[in-house]
Amino acid sequence: MVVRVETDMGRKGYAPGPAHQKAADEINGRIRQSLLGRDPMRVSSPSGPVQMALLDLKAKFEGCAVSELLGGAKRKTIKLYGSAGMYMPPQEYAREAAAIAKMGFSAYKMRPGLGPDQDLETVRLMREAVGPNVGLMVDAHTWWRMGDRSYTPQLIEELARGMAPYNLTWLEEPLPPDDHEAYARLHEQKIVPIATGEHEHDEKGFDDLIAKKAADYLQLDLPCQGGMEVAKRLFAKIEKEKLKFAFHSWGTTFEVLAAAHLGVCWPENVVEWLEYPCYSKPGRAGMYPFALAEEILAQPLEIKRGVLQMPSGAGWGIAINEAVFEKYPFIPGPWSFFELESPKETVAVTGDHSVKWVTAQ
Repeated sequence: MVVRVETDMGRKGYAPGPAHQKAADEINGRIRQSLLGRDPMRVSSPSGPVQMALLDLKAKFEGCAVSELLGGAKRKTIKLYGSAGMYMPPQEYAREAAAIAKMGFSAYKMRPGLGPDQDLETVRLMREAVGPNVGLMVDAHTWWRMGDRSYTPQLIEELARGMAPYNLTWLEEPLPPDDHEAYARLHEQKIVPIATGEHEHDEKGFDDLIAKKAADYLQLDLPCQGGMEVAKRLFAKIEKEKLKFAFHSWGTTFEVLAAAHLGVCWPENVVEWLEYPCYSKPGRAGMYPFALAEEILAQPLEIKRGVLQMPSGAGWGIAINEAVFEKYPFIPGPWSFFELESPKETVAVTGDHSVKWVTAQ
């Protein structure tokens, strides 16, 4: 989703939004009606993508970067990790890890779920392929989504111990995300760093994760989980508790850019990582091709050795390419479907990870 707010003088503000119909209906309905006829420089809006679009509008009017309206940038760069890795045999994960590292990223994230023995072998081969100085993140949210074949807490602990010698940057969502007590028990053992957060439904969920000492890294998807204000409050809590934050960013380069404007307002010891989805195209490693991801911005992001260099222009700093609105029209329905083997079931998935999967009809 892209949210566009336009004034009667033709000024426009943009923001990335959650990719599902319910959010689009709310923005085009109740929220839109609440803004019509009001002064965009004075109006407050619900936290989320519309508020982010208004920030872009105001920053352009004032001739400053969005980050300056969020407290001011403390740095000019933010570290990215290359995110890909899904549905491959172990050797292919290793090859992709090496290719992503060769692109300059200092860390690579993949999604396991091949079975415990092959998952462990995958981590071994990836470490062998990239050497000791490239970070490896294992996004294990598949493990609790396999129906009757879901990994048990005991097996997860055993796998974590098996992966520990390979120096993971983190093990992400190895357990069902609403079981904060289970996360606290696993985290207490200090086997590997634990990351979670992208499936939390509200701010109270993040507060509970912090209170229960359930993770080393907390993650939030800016367009889907409350926008700038929720994230700013979370960062303050993370800093106080001496935890770390890593943006979840699963979509376009516009989402990466928007998150970066907030991330650079905090030091790296608080906001350490920003996820960069690596999509494939001829001659470039990555997961499935997704041309819109880069075409949405009028100019490419400047990335040097896996580090995003912040643009200097007003607003987000890079214009939105409106040609994509007609080139890639809205397609009704879920983002994708997944087939479970046992029990036999088809589940529908939205582009917002904080929305639970539902059984497809």
